[in-house]
Amino acid sequence: MSKKLNIGLFGFGIVGQGLYDIIRTKNLNIEIKKIAIKDASKERSLPAHYFTTDKDELLNNPEINTIIELINDTEAAFDIVSTALKTGKNVVSASKKMIALHLNELIALQDEYGTSLLYEGAVCGSIPIIRNLEEYYDNELLHSISGIFNGSSNYILSKGFLENLDYASALKEAQDLGFAETDPISDVGGYDAKYKLVIAAAHAYGVVIDPDRIFNFGIQNLAADDIRYAREKNLKIKLVPVAKELDDKHVTLFVLPKFVNETEFLYNVEYEYNGVTVQAAFADQQFFFGKGAGGHPTGSAVLSDIAALRYDYQYEYKKTKESKGLNFTNDVELNIYLRYEDEELVKLLEFKTINERYYSGTYKYVTGKVNLQKLIDNESRIYEDKAFIAFADQLTGVSLASV
Repeated sequence: MSKKLNIGLFGFGIVGQGLYDIIRTKNLNIEIKKIAIKDASKERSLPAHYFTTDKDELLNNPEINTIIELINDTEAAFDIVSTALKTGKNVVSASKKMIALHLNELIALQDEYGTSLLYEGAVCGSIPIIRNLEEYYDNELLHSISGIFNGSSNYILSKGFLENLDYASALKEAQDLGFAETDPISDVGGYDAKYKLVIAAAHAYGVVIDPDRIFNFGIQNLAADDIRYAREKNLKIKLVPVAKELDDKHVTLFVLPKFVNETEFLYNVEYEYNGVTVQAAFADQQFFFGKGAGGHPTGSAVLSDIAALRYDYQYEYKKTKESKGLNFTNDVELNIYLRYEDEELVKLLEFKTINERYYSGTYKYVTGKVNLQKLIDNESRIYEDKAFIAFADQLTGVSLASV
């Protein structure tokens, strides 16, 4: 039999309101007791007695047994979540940056206090990828996980490819619709996708990687020439995070624009939708598709976690605790396209092989194989040059450089 959940909710933005709307239509033995907000003067859709600006009214209330954390402040979110876990309250969170930065600490807290933290809504909105990676896939049988993890950047790319909008116009439209922030760098720079990748990789492979060690290069340098190049070759550009087991000792993670062809699942994932491709040894490719942003899609993932807590569900982190010694490495070779201005940049990247070079007026590009570490070493130079990088053949074109 399920237990009654009395909820303290932190944050009443798009996702918080979406969650409330969904809970109101269901009979799940769940009651929202109190909602903590930052701005008491803002007009709300619920009666004033629901709201408080004092977090302790939720954290110190013995009647509240479950905390839902849906705020934007990373360190404040960690303080709320860690305090709740220590005081015997189970937690559901959608703060992907907070979880990625503090995952080891959060796992330790759950072990110490016997509480549970669930966060399906933090990775790819409505797609139930975390619980599938946690319970369904054995890491020995899981070759890679990749996909489109960020709806804002995908919306911008779709606008460019399908509607011929330039990058700046597509970005403004995404901001106007609330898909992208006023400062969009987390989305378009690949940071948001990287935090989600860190969380997914922990459940896929049992490795918890510091996000600062993972290379992320986004779409902010995308130009019309890059889109033209992709179209001429019947490709699309997608911003793709990758976690790949290279051999029985090494795993790599990175976020880069990728040229995808029409045989790939990601080719038809457009606008704010997300898609996750799992490459397994015996099941081969499996694909998860759904809305990655918005109040109701993310709210549905949060509700799924809340419902699981009624039966005391916990992530077991079996792969993390029984680690088979996988080490993170950036020593991998990628097949890349580099559109650039300064010839010196090509020399600095030390291409292992060059397949194609092109010069025409202001448009210059080179394709070939490069070590990922060289991209990391020259990251600032790449941005100074306003260069654009995309990779291809992520499943066959990524190889361990030292082999």
